[in-house]
Amino acid sequence: MKILKGRKDPLGLTITQNRANFAVFSGSATAVFLGLFKEGKLFQEILLNRTENVWHVEVEGFTDNLTYAFRAEGPYDPKKGQLFKKEAWLSDPYVKSNQVRVIETFDWQGVFSPNISKENLIIYEMHVRGFTQHSTARVTKPGTFLGIIEKIPYLKELGVNCIELMPIFGFDETYCFDVNPKTGKRYTNYWGYNTLHFFAPYHKYGVSDPIGEFKTLVRELHRNGMEILLDVVYSHTGEEANINYYVNFRGLDNSVYYLLNADGSYQDYTGCKNTLNCNHPVVQDLILSSLRYWIEEMHVDGFRFDLASVFNRDTEGRIITDSPLLKRIASDPVINKVKLIAEPWDAVGNKQGDSFPKWGPWSVWNGDFQDHVRAYIKGTDGSQSPFAEVFTGSHKKFQSPSQCVNYVTTHDGFSLMDLVSYNLKHNEENGEGNNDGTDNNLSWNCGVEGPTDNPKINHLREKQMRNFLIALFLSQGIPLIKMGDEVGHSQKGNNNPYVQDNEISYLNWDQNKKIFSFFSALIAFRRARNSIFMKEKEFIWHGTEPLKADWNNRFIAVVLKGKENLYVAFNPSMNKFPVTLPPGKWFEVVNTEKDWGEHYLSKDGPMLPQTFEIAPFSMLLAKSHS
Repeated sequence: MKILKGRKDPLGLTITQNRANFAVFSGSATAVFLGLFKEGKLFQEILLNRTENVWHVEVEGFTDNLTYAFRAEGPYDPKKGQLFKKEAWLSDPYVKSNQVRVIETFDWQGVFSPNISKENLIIYEMHVRGFTQHSTARVTKPGTFLGIIEKIPYLKELGVNCIELMPIFGFDETYCFDVNPKTGKRYTNYWGYNTLHFFAPYHKYGVSDPIGEFKTLVRELHRNGMEILLDVVYSHTGEEANINYYVNFRGLDNSVYYLLNADGSYQDYTGCKNTLNCNHPVVQDLILSSLRYWIEEMHVDGFRFDLASVFNRDTEGRIITDSPLLKRIASDPVINKVKLIAEPWDAVGNKQGDSFPKWGPWSVWNGDFQDHVRAYIKGTDGSQSPFAEVFTGSHKKFQSPSQCVNYVTTHDGFSLMDLVSYNLKHNEENGEGNNDGTDNNLSWNCGVEGPTDNPKINHLREKQMRNFLIALFLSQGIPLIKMGDEVGHSQKGNNNPYVQDNEISYLNWDQNKKIFSFFSALIAFRRARNSIFMKEKEFIWHGTEPLKADWNNRFIAVVLKGKENLYVAFNPSMNKFPVTLPPGKWFEVVNTEKDWGEHYLSKDGPMLPQTFEIAPFSMLLAKSHS
């Protein structure tokens, strides 16, 4: 091999013909070395050249079986928390595959994204492994990108047109120090919210070629009219705040990549022991380069940003209103064309739900929708008006319902079945003494904690599930559903199963098919309306009598105007109510007092009398052809 000076741009590994250029940023190091490895053993070590704060070298005539890493040397700086370890080999922050080889050209076969409008988007949040790892999935490649492809017909039958994958960037499954209290076995970090590599798909989600197999998944989803979003973590990394734990960022330039206190310790706004210094120019470049790579090279349709309020902190950790990173994202001609969804809070209670839409392309996870819908459906006094606000698009907060992603459940919390089956979290199996996970679940067990054979309680629970689904799919906003809810999956009351790489988290494909059919029919009903988001004034509110809404009463009803007007009545109380319909002919679509299959979402139901009774804890959906 021939060693050449190389160039400082672009960062990472760039291969042109038989030349490999390596470039890495470090303003703190006094020397940086490239290590080339063959079969896991150091083959050659090369001192890099420095241009400004970028270290670089070019290797001509390399062989394909090499892997690479960097090693940095420098003085200890307590203010920066910087401690170089000569024996520590560090991953390239821009690594896509640590092999020194040309990534093969992928054949997209002329397939492009369906480019679905936000008005018509229905998102299905899933975990790559959990979706097909259970034996009942009956796939040939369980727990992988290829396994998802085998289940595309299922997703189409359900009716969703967009999947959102929980983190797939390279992460460390061993980043977990808790043990199963029953077995004593150390847990793995199943969820993966501890990124180490922002350009590389997690290798265990592939069979032999994670990059090519992920691209194949994207292509086949697009071929079938579906989009794909990635849940991405740019708020923190999986480098534990322990001076002896090195991967890449800490060993290259600790004070650039992380927010530090004056004593060199880590500022923690994420609950994960560190916070990325997102508004430092070097970190901004890293994040934007990563986003562009997944868009341009991997063809993804957008991102959901974990703990995105961290983006609104300056390089000292202070909250700001004019984030340079958000400005750059909003003005980037590649990134601002895809769907961008913020989780608009961080782990210290910093909620910034209305700050993201001002940057143009952003939508946000609407936590208010979850809270107010849960409170109202379970019958909390005084929750009617907040429920009406979020049901009609959270107009007080957002200019358009396209800016809010509505959900009742997500990976972070109870499943839909558990929401109606447990009053309290049951996270003992996580090994943290049931101290992890939120205590504010706004749930109701309908009379008994956990599973029961009582038919009245089970009927009430299933009715409440139907009530939640009606509220979600008729609301103004982008609906998101959690993997497994469509078949009644229970997590046994665990509202934080981030370490449960087992059947607590895996989708059991042999569960309740009646619930699936209801889900599918309700999604089809929403999509058939060809949703155009409505203005607040287009909702007409009623009480037990037309146009007499009583906001001190739990019972409320609303008419949604369209080609077919919809009448939706909510009764989250112990009492039945005599109700008079607005003038016109109204036909029953769903009465949640009835079982899963007794609905008319795909056909006309019976015409309703002008006055009728609505049962306790029930909802009615009716339509008028006038």
